[in-house]
Amino acid sequence: MSTTLSGQGQDRPELQKAIEEIVESGFVGVQLRVNDEHGEWVGSAGAREWGRSAKPLTDGHFRIGSSTKNFVATSVLMLVAEGKIGLDAPADDYLPECGLDRRITVRMLLQHTSGIFNHTGELYEDGTFAPGVPWRGKEWVDNRFKTYLPEELVRLSLSKPARFAPGTGWSYANTNYVLARLVIEKVTGRSFAEELQRLILGPLGMTGTVAPGTSPEIPEPYNHSYYRYEDAGQEKTVDITRENPSWVSAGGDMISTTQDLHTYFSALMGGKLLPAGLLAEMRTPEATVGYGLGVFVQDAGPKGGTVFHHNGGMAGSAALMYSTPDGTKTLTAGLTCVGDADLSIAAAFQNAQQRLVSEVFCGGPADPAQPTD
Repeated sequence: MSTTLSGQGQDRPELQKAIEEIVESGFVGVQLRVNDEHGEWVGSAGAREWGRSAKPLTDGHFRIGSSTKNFVATSVLMLVAEGKIGLDAPADDYLPECGLDRRITVRMLLQHTSGIFNHTGELYEDGTFAPGVPWRGKEWVDNRFKTYLPEELVRLSLSKPARFAPGTGWSYANTNYVLARLVIEKVTGRSFAEELQRLILGPLGMTGTVAPGTSPEIPEPYNHSYYRYEDAGQEKTVDITRENPSWVSAGGDMISTTQDLHTYFSALMGGKLLPAGLLAEMRTPEATVGYGLGVFVQDAGPKGGTVFHHNGGMAGSAALMYSTPDGTKTLTAGLTCVGDADLSIAAAFQNAQQRLVSEVFCGGPADPAQPTD
């Protein structure tokens, strides 16, 4: 067991058991941080490296995937508060060079209601898949250090038919957040990484969080991520901890730690980053899946109440980031695995997050007869 305790020094064997079960379901390693009325609990299970015995770090850096979107949305809303962006202004006002449909507003980008084709591929209702930039299989492995410019990703998306007319549906598209990043950079004249530092990382003292852009590096220390693929009929597994994440850009390229995710999400939900009116806008969900502006709104049941979250996953790595509405109870976690083109770990990831949410926010394991998501 690799567990450290602080706060009131409460032993939390149920949390340790939960993360050990996640490892048993197929993950290489898990690091978990829970902050609640009992204080802070930090623990890990599994291994730092696949096939090795060393325990995962509890303060390791990891790629947070789509949890990035919440940072981007918060940055946009902070610029709205500064009067630099209009939430309901056409995105085309800021990015005329992209040739966007004038009906697409900044709000629609943040809420995934723009209808824009997802540059990482679209799965249609009839089960057909329209590919975008490669992010799976041997083709991605061989090109995992390739640089994509955000403008390239946007051009790819706009070359495809829209999913629906702006504002008439909901469809999760990484490209919405690539565009949101470009809006940030256009109105400020600075890179997203610089604005993130000015708006969030600096004020909150977050030293473990990086918006890497095109860099494949990950700050030390870190737990390792892996990918399994087929090459000429042979199954191969490769360490992909280092990769150029520009293929997803601001849809999911950031790196963080469980400590920084807690610091950030607790501050955001506690009203320390956004004016009350804009925080309320962020937390108002659309009707399809309960997505606000860069955040999911979930009913955790009679014992859990409302929780806000934005989890993330990419090849070999995943993040969990949950909070109560007031920011006083948070769950942040970094998971590493051996990913593959079939996303075979996806079901285990869903089960893992449901189990942890039930344990932390509902006071015990989920009732199998009750829906947990």
